[in-house]
Amino acid sequence: MRDELSDRGKQILEAIIEDYISTAEPVGSRTISHRYGLDLSPATIRNVMADLEEMGFLASPHTSAGRVPTDKAYRLYVDSLLEVRAIGRGEREQIKRHCDIRGKQVGDVLKETSRMLSSISHYMGVVATPHVSANVFRHVEFVRLGGRRVLAIFVLQNGTVQNKIVETDTELSPVDLVAMGNYLTEFLQGLTIAEVKQRIIEEMASEKARYDNMLARVLDLSRLSLPDDDSELFIEGQSNILDLPEFADVERMKEIFRAFEQKGHLVQLLDRCLTAPGINIFIGSESRLGPLSGLSLITSTYATGKNTLGVLGVIGPTRMGYAKVIPIVDYTAKLVSRVLELE
Repeated sequence: MRDELSDRGKQILEAIIEDYISTAEPVGSRTISHRYGLDLSPATIRNVMADLEEMGFLASPHTSAGRVPTDKAYRLYVDSLLEVRAIGRGEREQIKRHCDIRGKQVGDVLKETSRMLSSISHYMGVVATPHVSANVFRHVEFVRLGGRRVLAIFVLQNGTVQNKIVETDTELSPVDLVAMGNYLTEFLQGLTIAEVKQRIIEEMASEKARYDNMLARVLDLSRLSLPDDDSELFIEGQSNILDLPEFADVERMKEIFRAFEQKGHLVQLLDRCLTAPGINIFIGSESRLGPLSGLSLITSTYATGKNTLGVLGVIGPTRMGYAKVIPIVDYTAKLVSRVLELE
């Protein structure tokens, strides 16, 4: 068995992968010989395909004499063989229309972005909203609801509004709440939520807070009111994979849909992408998520300035059209980043 793939082996493997992406049918040597104009006999192609199978690039389905690519083959294809095409003008215009933020909440734009990614790729679109801790604080308001219940309204720099109802130790008057909101808005202006939490912890430990009753109450109220750090996940287009032949098994489809309903493992996978800016591609078992082993995920981070905010991408079968999907994901992430910076 050869340690490295020859140029002939790469050429035949690329033809097999592209044929399988197009047809979802196991590929035989005669098909490669006829369709791809290789100046090789079917017998020679068969021998090369046997070598490719021995090296782990191809597998033989029990019901067919043809071969199908493995995850290892797709990884080589994406890393070394693929020619990514330029995104078309029509696709650019469609993406721009859906990413128009004017008059919309940021969350609505991101949800629409996941729908657009699904529509334009014909697979599933996914967008993970920014973790709250990465967002910059703009201002806070407190509204008395009755008794000791207070509505805290946090407004973040990207336009997101977070509401939270808290219960205080003592009743606070509307005048006190306005004063507290004004003080915190000035005191915490320009910090990320993560920095806000750290600042409040430091101030609560200080001597000044210990002897200033009103400051202690302000800091305690802000501690209770800070928004949770959950990232929301938008997934659109699950039905797009229902008609794909590789997912014809009903139990397999149920397993995949349960994984998307639970979302937790997918969020963890997307969080791994936050530390690796730009395009990331997980092929099949590389995601280390059992139910998603027959799927690939292409993602890119979106950011404002140097601050990575979230992740967006496309989920499809391992035989997805990588040449088409990669530039769509890349362009969308860059456009969303620009739009959020202008907001």
